[in-house]
Parts: sequence; structure tokens; C-alpha cells
Amino acid sequence: MTAETIENTEPQDVVEETPEDVEETTEPTTEDAETFPREYVQKLRDESAKYRTRAQQTDALAHRLHEALTAATGRLADPTDLPFDEAHLDDPDALSAAVDALLVSKPHLASRTPRGDVGQGASGGPEGFSLAGALRAGAR
Repeated sequence: MTAETIENTEPQDVVEETPEDVEETTEPTTEDAETFPREYVQKLRDESAKYRTRAQQTDALAHRLHEALTAATGRLADPTDLPFDEAHLDDPDALSAAVDALLVSKPHLASRTPRGDVGQGASGGPEGFSLAGALRAGAR
């Protein structure tokens, strides 16, 4: 192109076309927004607060049950050493396996309650008195 042709060119008019199917969007005003009565909203909030409280109580009871089930095994000195797991509440085998695994990794947590005959206290002696038995016991 030469300099003359560049000067003789006229700018073309740019026509902006908007699609006809585009709708104008407006922000909803407070009059258009869906609102609920204050009493209804308060009722819903109170109801959900009641359910939250009930859920917290259920969680606390589940933790107490877990601790009681762990204590019932008698294998741990402190039943709170076993971390809470909901699976232990439903499956006694899972609870036993968890206690076993804990005792393998931390044997110092085992219960130290003596069991069986440890050589102290009352022993199962004869039921009636026998003079011969008393003489034998004193002869030792």
C-alpha cells in the first residue's frame, strides 16, 4: 500500500450489536427477596440448638460407654488410655484387637492386678477342725 491509499481510507463505523435474548439483570431489592417471619426463624434456630445439644449429649454418652467397655476387659490399668473409636462400641472383637495392639506397643499400660493364687491371704483349708491336722500344722 502506498501513502495515498492509507490516507484515503476512511475508518469504518463500528456497530455494536447486542443479542436480543440477553436480559438485563438487576439486584433483588429487599422487597423482592423472600423473607420469613421472625417467629418462624426463631423456632428453627431453637430447634437446631436442641438437636446440637442432644448430639453433644450422645457423644458424651458414647465416650462413657467406650470407657466402660474398655474397663470391663480388665486388661488396661487406665481405660482412658485407649483412644475413642465408634467401631469399638459395636464390635467387641475390634475393641479386643485395639487393646491388644495398644498393649503390644505400650506394655506399661497393662493392668497390674494380681490374679490367681499369689501365696497370700486365706487359703482353702479343711472345712472342719481336725486335731491331727492342727498338730501337723504346728509341727512345721
